[in-house]
Amino acid sequence: MSHLGHGIGLRREHYSAFVSDDAPAPAEVDWLEVITENFLVPGGNPRRVLRKVRERWPVVMHGVSLSIGSTDPLDLDYLDSVRALATEIEPAWVSDHVCWGVVDGRNAHDLLPLPYNEDSLTHVVARVAAVQERLGRQLVLENVSSYVEFASSDLTEAQFLSELATRADCRLLVDVNNIFVSAHNHGWNAHDYLRALPRDRVAQYHLAGPSAHEGLWLDTHDHPVLDEVWSLYETALELLGPHPTLVEWDASIPPLGRVIEESTHARRVEAAFLARAHVSAR
Repeated sequence: MSHLGHGIGLRREHYSAFVSDDAPAPAEVDWLEVITENFLVPGGNPRRVLRKVRERWPVVMHGVSLSIGSTDPLDLDYLDSVRALATEIEPAWVSDHVCWGVVDGRNAHDLLPLPYNEDSLTHVVARVAAVQERLGRQLVLENVSSYVEFASSDLTEAQFLSELATRADCRLLVDVNNIFVSAHNHGWNAHDYLRALPRDRVAQYHLAGPSAHEGLWLDTHDHPVLDEVWSLYETALELLGPHPTLVEWDASIPPLGRVIEESTHARRVEAAFLARAHVSAR
């Protein structure tokens, strides 16, 4: 997986900036991430927009419905639709989340955390293998924000992800904001979390802005990236190296230029890290 550079999420509010024939394409955007489920239906305007965007930019498909940790059977029709879309647009990779959200056929429409223990790990490893076989490609899986923990967990979340990536031969999407949110909510050490992740399994970073609510941080994607998250991103670069980085802004979406400003800041943070690394290596 190559280093695509710095990207943003493709959102309906900004479609025109990326598909207009009358205006120059935003040169500051190296690649775009799309929410897979928004483009699964063949035909229609979303698919038209995606095809046109793909002519100019690399695209990553990011899903929210895989429910890889559920005990319900895998939704093979959904997976076949994902595979068909991937075949058409040839994304750089396909990602989703280490979570569950479906039980007894009912979808909670949320990304719920797992118990982190050997039973869960064995279960998820087998399901990742089945999904990768069905899709014909390696998955990239993201850590989620959480607000509760399971008493049955005897592994840390980072240990669980590390073992999952190794045993299932998948890659990791390291959401730096989610680490910040969960570390604050549960009293984890975010730097220890990053140290426990396998550097050679990381494919991508996410950055986003959370919201504070009654002593918790919530993963709302409706604010600029916090200073604390920028600092944690610098630590991630030091411990895990540079990887394609995307800024998520999914609610209270500002004009495109404001989102690009956040992505440009991430580019500067990475450039400063690389400059320091170059000096240290001399």
